[in-house]
This record gives sequence, structure tokens and C-alpha cells, in this order.
Amino acid sequence: MFAYIVRRALQGALVLFVVAFIAFTMFRFIGDPLESMLPREATELDRIELRERLGLNDPIPVQFLRFVGNAIEGDFGTSYRNGVPVAEMIAERLPATLELAVVSAIFAAVFGIGLGVYTAIHRDGWLANAIMSASLIGVSLPTFLIGVLLIWLFAVELGWLPSFGRGETAELFGWRSSLVTVSGLKSMILPALTLGLYQMTLVMRLVRAEMLEVLRTDYIRFARARGLSERAVNFGHALKNTLVPVITIIGLQLGQITAFAIVTETVFQWPGVGLLFINAVQFVDIPIMATYLLLVGVLFVAINLVVDVLYAVVDPRLRVERPVGRA
Repeated sequence: MFAYIVRRALQGALVLFVVAFIAFTMFRFIGDPLESMLPREATELDRIELRERLGLNDPIPVQFLRFVGNAIEGDFGTSYRNGVPVAEMIAERLPATLELAVVSAIFAAVFGIGLGVYTAIHRDGWLANAIMSASLIGVSLPTFLIGVLLIWLFAVELGWLPSFGRGETAELFGWRSSLVTVSGLKSMILPALTLGLYQMTLVMRLVRAEMLEVLRTDYIRFARARGLSERAVNFGHALKNTLVPVITIIGLQLGQITAFAIVTETVFQWPGVGLLFINAVQFVDIPIMATYLLLVGVLFVAINLVVDVLYAVVDPRLRVERPVGRA
């Protein structure tokens, strides 16, 4: 297992190197950052001096290797627009994005698995059919439209929840958290629902399909023939064997939630790294954009590694290594 983890970690490092290279080189062609950094009355000499100071005259491979070398040391450069170290800006906004992503993922996993199991066990009931029909809304509607509809209903018409911002924050385990204040929790509800609704419907439909397939297998029939209760059969045997593909989807969705929180953070003006990335694109702030994509790559690699390890925990057969030369 240790050798497997080391091998996957080395593969992940290679993936991150490729992602960093693609992001760094691609962003060089979306615009000139000097246009947003210099005033209109700037002279050509000012442009030359600033370009030289930023190292933009160096060849792209040289710039990239300098970026990677500094990133390994924890230095991701300085924002072209704000003149602040990118690491400080990311560290300031990352808690907001991670909190939103984790709450959305928990919402998607808990309700997705619960509703998926219910609709599989009661597949002929009217409530299960109604849930499956309603799930098409979560799959079909785009995220920004769901966010706008929730704002219109709960913030504008009913006035129950705030429509933007993170609310009040308080110190929690070394960072500012909105989960420990009333206004913070209220501000979290609509963005978390918006971000997690699509993932919840996917998890629910996957769990239902896998559960129905498992319930048709011979060992489930044998378990019922032994006189086991329906609760023991459904949750002790069927659900456990359904979780392997579900863990994959939930793990990947946690990375997707973090990466694609950009739309939700923009709609609700949530002060996270997604909104920071959108603002960086507008001002061609290349260090922030490259660092953001590198961060997303790190999350995906780490989550995939955790998912692979969880496979062995859920399915004991994966912990058994076959002898060399034996099929």
C-alpha cells in the first residue's frame, strides 16, 4: 500500500507540472497585463521598464521554470494589479471557498445517498417517482439560474436569507469562519444549495441505479433466504457494495465543487478564490490565474489519492495483492 501511494504521488506531481505549464503558457496569450497596470499617459519607456521588472521579456520556458521554482518554496509571485503576494491573497480567500465547498459536498452526499437509497427501496412508490422527477430540475438547470431563482424566492420575495456576501466571521482553528455566526450561517445556505444541488442529483441517481443493480444479485437473494431483515439486507449488504463507485463520484465532485465554485461565488459575491480568479481574468493578473489552476490541480490529485485509498477500506478485496505470475 505504501509503494502504491508513493507511486500515485509521483504521478500526481507529474500531472501538476503539466497543469502548471499549460496554465502558465496559456495565460500569456489572453492579453497584456501592462494595459491594466499602467496609466493612459504612460510612455514607451515606462512600459519597457515595467516589463523588464516583471521579467516578461524572458523566454516563456525561463519564466515558467522560475515560477515553478518559486512555487516549490511557497512563493507564487506578486499580483500585477494589487502588488500583494499571491500566496497572501489566496490564503485570505481560501477558507471561504473551502467552507462553501465542504458544506455543499456534505449536503450533496448526505441527501444524495439518502434519497438514492429511498428511491431504490421504494422504487414503485409515488414519493420516489416524484423525487426522481424533481431531480431532473437539478440536472437540467444551469448553476447560475438556480442561484438567481433562490435569490429571488428566499431573499427578494420572502426576505429570509441574504442575497450576497459571507456575513459575519469569527476565529475558528486559526482562520476566519462564517460557520460560527448566525449571519454567516444564513449567508451560507443559498450558495451551498446552489453549488450542491446539481451534485446531489447526480449522487442520488447513481446510488439508485447501483442499489437497484445490487438488489438483483444472487447474494442478496441468499441473504433474504437466510431470514435476514430487510434493514440488514438493504443497509448491511446492498448499500455497502454500492459505495465503491459512489465514493469515486463524491470525491471527484468535491474537486469539481471547489474548481467550479466560480459561478456561484460570482452570483452571490462570495469572497472566495473563485471570485478572485474572475477578477484576475479581467485584469490579466497572470500570477493569480496560474496559482488558482495549480491549486485546483493539487486538490484533484489529493482527492484522487484519498479516493483510491478509500477503495481498499470499503472493498476488502482490493487489499489482497495477487502473487506474481498468478492470474
